[in-house]
Amino acid sequence: MRPLSSTEEVETIQEAIGDNTVPGASAHLKAALDLLSRKTNPDYRNSIKESISSVESVSCAITGSKSATFGDALKELAKKHPLHGALKDGFIKLYGYTSNSDGIRHAMLDEPQLTQADAIYFLVSCSAFVNYLKSKITE
Repeated sequence: MRPLSSTEEVETIQEAIGDNTVPGASAHLKAALDLLSRKTNPDYRNSIKESISSVESVSCAITGSKSATFGDALKELAKKHPLHGALKDGFIKLYGYTSNSDGIRHAMLDEPQLTQADAIYFLVSCSAFVNYLKSKITE
């Protein structure tokens, strides 16, 4: 595995995994890191799936519902902590990408074309999402 590109990336991931405010989110991110870090046969697809699942886990914590969607959670969060529309849309589109591409969260139709860079991007981005959302719910 190529090293993460900065100490900030490492710290973002460590913070999200180490903070057990939402234990499910931490567990998903740890699994994502483990899948990505395999010396032989890293599993990029499932690493991305675990990364995005951490965001779903925080979504359920925000709404208090086990079946909350990410969109529902952002709407609930916005009631107490307004989010800029572009930021909210960006989060939703990134989440939506995992539903439409390479069978990340749904059935694969073709062999996935995911790379290490994709998996690292999602691990870092979702860790940052998790940290951001957890900080918002504790404000």
